[in-house]
Amino acid sequence: MKYIINAMKSTAILSKALLVASFGICILPVSKTYAVDASTTYNQTSAAAATYYFTVAIPASGAEPLQQVTLTQIQGREDIEYDIRQSRAFVERSDRTSKNLPISSVSNSTENGSVTIQFAQPLPTGTTVKIALKPYRNPIYEGVYLFDLKAATANQNTESQSLGVARLQFYPND
Repeated sequence: MKYIINAMKSTAILSKALLVASFGICILPVSKTYAVDASTTYNQTSAAAATYYFTVAIPASGAEPLQQVTLTQIQGREDIEYDIRQSRAFVERSDRTSKNLPISSVSNSTENGSVTIQFAQPLPTGTTVKIALKPYRNPIYEGVYLFDLKAATANQNTESQSLGVARLQFYPND
């Protein structure tokens, strides 16, 4: 019986190590774990009316307020370009309404495929924010597109912190 329990523990540890190695996911201490998610309004290739939503949940304890979020495309057969003038951010409330968050600036680096959103006010802990980015069109190539999300706190003396990896998948038009 001891052998089976030890084997199960070893398997769990090995699974986590493989997950980290395979996907580059950073496992942070539980008190500072950020929940990251992504979705799109249209997942067909070449769709022109899509909006991408990147969700970041800031933990209620053990974290600092966030001042900016940077999204960098790290996988995909095509670099996605955005109309950054249409970028927005909001907080969803429990009653299914949302509150717009003022953005002080949005910058786009075609050099490394990143978009940086600077918030007018730091986002407090315990907040879940949705960032909406409008691509000019979805990629023409189907497949999985991964985005590394990093954040800078209101205290600019610290380096950007990895929040996690978000995933979008696009399918061919049939």
